[in-house]
Amino acid sequence: MTQLSLYPDAGVEALSLPGADLTLLRRPDLGVSASELLAGLLADTPWRQETITLFGKTHLQPRLLAWYGEADAQYRYSGKTYQPLPFTKRLETLRKRMASLAGAPFNSVLLNYYRNQRDSMGLHADDEPELGREPVIASLSLGEERVLYFRPKHDRELGALDLTLPSGSVLLMRGATQDNWKHGVRKLTRSCGPRLNLTFRYVQARPGH
Repeated sequence: MTQLSLYPDAGVEALSLPGADLTLLRRPDLGVSASELLAGLLADTPWRQETITLFGKTHLQPRLLAWYGEADAQYRYSGKTYQPLPFTKRLETLRKRMASLAGAPFNSVLLNYYRNQRDSMGLHADDEPELGREPVIASLSLGEERVLYFRPKHDRELGALDLTLPSGSVLLMRGATQDNWKHGVRKLTRSCGPRLNLTFRYVQARPGH
């Protein structure tokens, strides 16, 4: 029996993408409603807007974020090192649920807040060294539906995938997904409401920490 077979009502869907291991849970049991989680996290999270430097120019990232985790779960992303905030009670409960769904441990979570249609995430892979080989990532979506688009890192003949993520859904990314694919969230030309994305992951402690 697989881990996900323990959740027959979760709307489990294995997604077909060469060189990737993607599973979408459309209706996982989160313990509370997606709307309640969204409202609580929007209100309680100390959101930050970071900068990113591209081609010698520094810009504000088009979204807000927060990083939570165990004390040694330092994370380096876009040239910055993030020190984790301690898990809140709400996030600790979610972490346990995500670990149960994925059958893998998590010691940290990155929260991205897309405030409206102008916020986005560029193409990237979660392939930082501290995530280890073939990381397991559980991605929880709350609020407005947005499209997560996948494009190949190396072989364009692999095709592409545009995946609409419903509020309350969980996308599990495993295996060689990060080796072979990049993913991102585009800006929209129509107005839309807020969306939160929580990506749970396991960050390996750096030597000497």
